[in-house]
Amino acid sequence: MVVSLTLLTLGVLTALTAPRLLARADWAEREPVVALWVWQCVVASVLISFGLSMTLSAAAAWQAVRGHVFAPAPQAVVEAYALAAHGPWSAVLAVLLACGGLWSAAMLTREIRRARARGRRRRAELLVRAPLLPGEEPGREPLVLLEGERPDAWWLPGTTPQLVVTTAALHRLKGRQLDAVLAHEQGHARARHDWLLHCSAALATGFPQVPVFAAFRDEMHRLVELAADDVASRRFGRLTIALALVELNEDRGVFGPSPAPDAQLPQRVNRLLAAAPRLTAGRRLRLTATAALVPVVPLMVAFVPALVAFVPALRGLR
Repeated sequence: MVVSLTLLTLGVLTALTAPRLLARADWAEREPVVALWVWQCVVASVLISFGLSMTLSAAAAWQAVRGHVFAPAPQAVVEAYALAAHGPWSAVLAVLLACGGLWSAAMLTREIRRARARGRRRRAELLVRAPLLPGEEPGREPLVLLEGERPDAWWLPGTTPQLVVTTAALHRLKGRQLDAVLAHEQGHARARHDWLLHCSAALATGFPQVPVFAAFRDEMHRLVELAADDVASRRFGRLTIALALVELNEDRGVFGPSPAPDAQLPQRVNRLLAAAPRLTAGRRLRLTATAALVPVVPLMVAFVPALVAFVPALRGLR
């Protein structure tokens, strides 16, 4: 029970402190891909902590669960967790955490279903506005040109992602700006950013009072755009993609004195124009490796008692 409570405490502390620590990081905008990885590792650590706490609490409360969890383990390992000395709260804790896990799965399922419904609706609207030519199949064309007075370009995720560009965008964008916009949208498609958005939205919707999940959703929306901007800027230059963003959005009031529709766009343009240098390869590697170790911490907490008890038992067998 002590290990279970330790894991629960570790998950709660990570959920409370990680958003504050990451908010102070001055490198996230310079390395959005690394920042995406760090956030995923932090959230994975929280979920692993709660999952292992639930498993050990259930093993302490019910003999049937204990038999399955510790079936291949020597008796010394089982005794190291002191499962027999559990209190009445172990069953309550296990049930609460199990309900949290089921609720998370339900929220993710609902988010995926809603996203698929939105995708089907948008593709149906697209077919109405841009009918198929003879010989074309629905959803097979990677690029769709749409008649429209508003300059726009967006990505439709799915089994075969599609890039949609309006004719107004073709008239507005100059030189290689259109290529830069297409590279931006292709960056979303290749990295499957839609799955990150779905998972973060499901967790934030299911647990709105948990700071790490709300911050995870907000940062995913921001960082995936920065990462896609970097994909385009590496191929066509920062100035090209910055000017393309301005051309596509200047008529929407985004760059006015009170930019309400999308306050992130001016920040994205300023970031591209500032051209802050990237972190060194060594620092990127250290950040990536450190983040990968974060989910390992709850695993170590859970398995250290077993290892400590198993090694002497193994020596006794010799």
